[in-house]
Amino acid sequence: MTRRKTTREIASALVPSPRTMQRHTTNLYAKINLRNRAEAAAFALKGRSMLKIVRSPAVNRVLFGLVVAAGLLTASLAILSATSLYGYGADGAVRHKLASALNNQESLPQSKAELGRALFFDRRLSGDASTSCSTCHVPELAWTDGEALSKGYSRNTLYFRNTPTVINAAKMPLFDWDGRFAAGDFNTLIRDHIAEAHFMNLDGRLLVERMKQIPEYDAAFGELFGSEVSYGKVLGSLAAFLETLNSQDHPYLEYAAGNDSALSSKALSGLALFEGNAGCSQCHGGELLSDGELYALGVPDNQDIFQEPLRHITFRRFFRGFGVSEYVTMRSDPGLYALTLRETDRGKFRTPSLLEVAHTAPYMHNGELASLEDVVRFYNDGGGANPNKDSRIRPLGLSGDEISDLVAFLESLGSRDMPTVDEPAPPPYQPRTLGAN
Repeated sequence: MTRRKTTREIASALVPSPRTMQRHTTNLYAKINLRNRAEAAAFALKGRSMLKIVRSPAVNRVLFGLVVAAGLLTASLAILSATSLYGYGADGAVRHKLASALNNQESLPQSKAELGRALFFDRRLSGDASTSCSTCHVPELAWTDGEALSKGYSRNTLYFRNTPTVINAAKMPLFDWDGRFAAGDFNTLIRDHIAEAHFMNLDGRLLVERMKQIPEYDAAFGELFGSEVSYGKVLGSLAAFLETLNSQDHPYLEYAAGNDSALSSKALSGLALFEGNAGCSQCHGGELLSDGELYALGVPDNQDIFQEPLRHITFRRFFRGFGVSEYVTMRSDPGLYALTLRETDRGKFRTPSLLEVAHTAPYMHNGELASLEDVVRFYNDGGGANPNKDSRIRPLGLSGDEISDLVAFLESLGSRDMPTVDEPAPPPYQPRTLGAN
């Protein structure tokens, strides 16, 4: 005769062992990312412990019924909560239903670069939500701001250097005018600009919380990275977008690829000077027309830095932070010296790429030279005064026609069809479901 199972044995079969329960809970949690499931499992485990303690069969039956009912209720509520926000695709991946509904967004970003594009234009990446990356790197202005000196955070902090283009930036060996970030460290460069008080002034921890409060972003990070948003993933997405911004439909690059008709005869004469008597290609060579090194040229100081109080405040604060002892009395940007504190590095700045130079006036680290003709005449005169000036910077003796030809070549250095993107509408904040993300 078959022995009837006791209530305890039935409960043991229905409520798995702690190890089994933990494994299933982990799998469920990984699938829908909702802590309520784990809480339901924990409740069931507590019920199993109670059944072990109580010895009375009658009490066991009552407790068992309560445990099962409560566990099923908790799990059901968790499932309803989850499925109200999440759906499952044919591949079993979690998809956020709100992602396409809110803000009339057609779909989630399909790549890290697409996500980075949305973030690039989102002002919530700055402390007071007034400044996005595109505030200073404007697509219609060759991804610069067209100003001699950047206006910085909230457009009224006022900075003391020129805003460089981000076209081809991902290919450069050094970043920033003083070269303080090296190639391969793009994420650190982006983090510096988000966190720096003069640029976007946002703490990374606050940034992550903001991203989690936006369902489209929260879902996009889960889809693309397989896990929730983090500061590093934000930086990586922005870097992926910037890597897509490269020169295109470019006369000089077409000529270099073998199209002899891509440059005018005047520009070709300028190219011969660029590579010959003018000596420009000694530093502006290679694929990017830059060797990526730092040199002192003796560029005149932009006096707006010292005549506009807000710019001077920024100037002083920046160099004080780098341990430059004379920051109070300095009346010239020391460049690389701020990083090394070697006198021989005073006044040295990074050699920029010239591939988009036709579109990125004004020029030099401080925007002091307004036009390409001003730049050519500055070099023709032998540069400016600086004890560390590179020995190759000397008077060139170019004639007026030669200066004109060289300018014509420089004016060919720019994409005919500048890489631009439509500014996406930022998805809105939404109340977060308690217990989720």
